[in-house]
Amino acid sequence: MVTEQNILPLILIIVASYLIGSLPIAYFVAKTRNINIFEIGSGNMGGTNLARAMGVGWGVLTITLDALKGVAAIFIARQIIPNNEGMTTTIASIAVVMGHNWSLFATLIYTAANQGRLTIRGGKGAATAFGTLLTFAPVPTVLGMFAFGFVLFWRTRYVSLGVLSAFMIALPWVVILVAQELLPTVYIFYAAGLTFLIAWRFRENIDRILKGTERRLGEPA
Repeated sequence: MVTEQNILPLILIIVASYLIGSLPIAYFVAKTRNINIFEIGSGNMGGTNLARAMGVGWGVLTITLDALKGVAAIFIARQIIPNNEGMTTTIASIAVVMGHNWSLFATLIYTAANQGRLTIRGGKGAATAFGTLLTFAPVPTVLGMFAFGFVLFWRTRYVSLGVLSAFMIALPWVVILVAQELLPTVYIFYAAGLTFLIAWRFRENIDRILKGTERRLGEPA
């Protein structure tokens, strides 16, 4: 619950989580090889696009670091307000994914490199969202999500389909755990917020999957 006593700590959690999410990991990793991630493939600031440009190993590294942003945001949030894990986890999770999806730092970098033409840049938030899940979801939920998504990816080589299907398992399961009183009620907002953010950022991928034009992993950027 938001009170007069915790409003400032909550604002601090939102700002800190957003800024952590805004760290453009893919951009920095690509720069180690003198590659501009914004000019490669889809221009997306994520591990899949980086894997196409630099190789799967670099993509996995980026995805791992992006996931750690979610873990770090929640860890810091729980230190700021240590006695309300459900609320701090929910707020930090939504803020850190928004930071990744609409990155302040990536936007400033891209805008400065393009004669001041303001363009919002960011990723799609799946890896960062997965990192937030790792901080509270039961191990069977995480393993089931990963296994289901990996099987679909393995059969189709559509990374986006694997990601979307994994969250289609995990986020409704969070709601089920709330209904069973195994998680606080506030996690309903976590599930709803991340469902919206991921679906919105993947809407073009969903459209291409339905049309059969989505690019498979292994196809050139």
